[in-house]
Amino acid sequence: MARTSRKADRRLLLAAWTGLVTLLASGCAAMPSDGAPQAVNLPQNAGAENLQVRVFPVEPHPGADPGDVLTGFLTASNADEPDFGTALKYLTQGARDRWKPDAGVVVLDHTVTSPVHTPEPADVTEDYTVLGNQVARLDDKHTYRDSVPAVSYPQSFTLVKETEGRDKGEWRISKLPDGLIIDLTNFKNGYRQVHRYFYAAPDSSGPDQNRPLVPDPIYVRRRIDPLTAAAQALLDGPSKWLAPAVETYFHGVGLVGPVSVNDSQAAAVRVNIADFNAQSGLCVKMADQLFYTLADQLKRQLDRLTLSGARGSCTVDSSEAQKHAPGMLAGSAAADPYYLLDNGQLMQPQADGGGKQVPGPLGKALAPAAAPAVLAVRRDGQVAAVVNSDRTKLAVTALDRDAKPGTPVVTSHDGGSARDRGLSTPSWDGRQNLWVIDRDPAARRVLMVRDRTVVPVTVNGLGGKLPTELRISSDGTRLALLTEDGSGAPSLLLGLVVHGGTAEDPELTVTGLRPLAPQLTDILSFSWADTDQLLVLGKERDKLRQLYYVGTDGSQSSDALQSGGDSMSSVSATEAAGGTDTPPAVLGTSSTKQIYRLVGGQWQELITQGQGRLFTYPG
Repeated sequence: MARTSRKADRRLLLAAWTGLVTLLASGCAAMPSDGAPQAVNLPQNAGAENLQVRVFPVEPHPGADPGDVLTGFLTASNADEPDFGTALKYLTQGARDRWKPDAGVVVLDHTVTSPVHTPEPADVTEDYTVLGNQVARLDDKHTYRDSVPAVSYPQSFTLVKETEGRDKGEWRISKLPDGLIIDLTNFKNGYRQVHRYFYAAPDSSGPDQNRPLVPDPIYVRRRIDPLTAAAQALLDGPSKWLAPAVETYFHGVGLVGPVSVNDSQAAAVRVNIADFNAQSGLCVKMADQLFYTLADQLKRQLDRLTLSGARGSCTVDSSEAQKHAPGMLAGSAAADPYYLLDNGQLMQPQADGGGKQVPGPLGKALAPAAAPAVLAVRRDGQVAAVVNSDRTKLAVTALDRDAKPGTPVVTSHDGGSARDRGLSTPSWDGRQNLWVIDRDPAARRVLMVRDRTVVPVTVNGLGGKLPTELRISSDGTRLALLTEDGSGAPSLLLGLVVHGGTAEDPELTVTGLRPLAPQLTDILSFSWADTDQLLVLGKERDKLRQLYYVGTDGSQSSDALQSGGDSMSSVSATEAAGGTDTPPAVLGTSSTKQIYRLVGGQWQELITQGQGRLFTYPG
């Protein structure tokens, strides 16, 4: 982005507070509906990452009227100033003592300030209202939530004419809400999404396994020491939503000084722990959390991190931190997808463009009536969960030359050829637990299968909606549920998985359901695409079907929006590796039974002779 002159800066700043400045930075990737694959251009670091307009605060002008004082305060409170020192000059002394700017952020599509009544020259008190449509909000833990649809936001401010002191005769704000008010353009310019990391909570009913770190997306001010801000946010604990499913080791711990990173890509963090020498294990657990929290902002270019207390310290490097890496249970980053032919053979693509059948019973040709309806391969690639053709039985079969067909572990009484009958597509978490929905209208259930033990899952907060499909995250902490209401309208929800009970009597509850992509009126398919986002195939009202990347906090990445084409029927991706190393999404078309894979910015067809009808990454 070219350097912007200060004069242009002021014009942009003025426009931001008088109306919404629309900045579009998006890319589109066309999926062929017929014929040969076409090239696709994916945007590189588009959108908010390229909005680099620095905002400088301006002090109150002598003799400014109440409206100008309020507008000046709103601008100064969103400027690139760490302590809000200039914004405080617009307040009375009492308001300065009371105002809590860190209480949260309200994001409006635009802002308008208007007096409650026509001011008179002799007035010494004026009430103003800030108006706009609230499109999002950050809470006091920096957690983002969409407001869809947008809601009207009126907020009152009271201004008084000072009667004494250095500001005598000047208008100042005496009453205002805590937190910040910002318009959407300035929010994109001034804030960036980062992630803090917490350990997946232990499962009292399952085997003792290594617990991966779970991302908790937050927004911090882009140019006000975001590394230190993210570290402090980590120490403050997880978001209210994620807290029941994760665990942290920073209970009551404070940050001492700013975070530093040297030219050797080594970070140093100090906390107010009295003595780490006697708590080396605790130090390493904390350091792992900090390592990934900082590496997330440094594009993973962090070599090591040293965490120090008043006495003692520990150092972890990138290889040592891997033992708790986010997505560590997702499977191999090099895993190829699997696809199913019309004859029932389960295949894997080959480098030459062809495919080979998997070993064991699932690699053999079957009569159409015996071919699987849907399946899911376990994340280690060793076994597959298969739903039979009429969707009444779920069996688990090893992908091994000497294996035998598995016997059913789940049976539904509501079968049929329709995709919304019987058992849903199964999904594996990284602990080898299998998840599925029995869509029997007489007893619709979400189930978890561990070995051959079937555990009913309690789902709180459905509000009368019926679950139809699911995808479990690799760390097992979050469950994406596609639901429908009484009219058949779809909703994609994300819930937390809370484990309890014992090995003999496991208990599972999904709680905290919240909507993802509520603007979509039709959702055909969805998949975890990273540890913190899903890839959703759907459409908005009166628009073409597309692919959307949706964050677990509900934020949608317009940078990654891709055109799908009306012929697309399903999508599969993987959490493995993460970042720019994530294997590309696989796309399929129902009309021609062709399967396309996105490689190097181009759609490449898998050679299936028009017989590929199902595909999936492990999970």
